[in-house]
Amino acid sequence: MKIDSFTVLAETPADDAGIEALHEISFGPGRFARAASLLREGVAQDPELSFVAKSGERLIGSVRLTPIRIGGRPAMLLGPLVVEPDWKGRGAGKSLMRTAIAAAREAGHSVILLVGDEPYYGPFGFVRLKPYQITLPAPADPARVLVCPLTDDALDGLGGAAERAA
Repeated sequence: MKIDSFTVLAETPADDAGIEALHEISFGPGRFARAASLLREGVAQDPELSFVAKSGERLIGSVRLTPIRIGGRPAMLLGPLVVEPDWKGRGAGKSLMRTAIAAAREAGHSVILLVGDEPYYGPFGFVRLKPYQITLPAPADPARVLVCPLTDDALDGLGGAAERAA
C-alpha cells in the first residue's frame, strides 16, 4: 500500500543526514561546483525558513533558504529544492515552495534568488531579469537565474554580484 499523504514541517538538525542523502541522489557530486552551491558554502541556511516534507517518518523532500547579498542588498537564496524521485509530481515540491516563500515574506525578506527552470518556478512568482543583471560566483545559464519579489519595490535597482552573506 502506497501512502499518498505528506506533511511539511520545519527542518530540524535530525533531518540533516536524510537531506544530504536526497541531495546526493538528485544532484550527485557535481552539485558542489554549481553557482548556487558556492553561494551557500560556509553559510548556514535560515532554520526558520528551511522545511522538509515527510510521509510518516520518511523524509521525502526538502527546501532551504540561505541568506545572501545581491549588489550589497540582503536577499535569500532558495535551494536546493529536492524531492525523492518516487514522490516527484505528487505535490511535495510545490508545497515546500509555497511554505518557504510565505515564511520568507512573513519574516520580512524582500527577494529570493534561485537558479532553476522558469516553467516550474514562474507560477510561484519567480521572474527572469535581464541577462547578467545578477552575476553569480560560477557560470550559470542567465535564463535560469530567477528572482521572486516579496515586496512591491523588491526589484527596484536590484542587480550586481550575488555573494555569501557575512
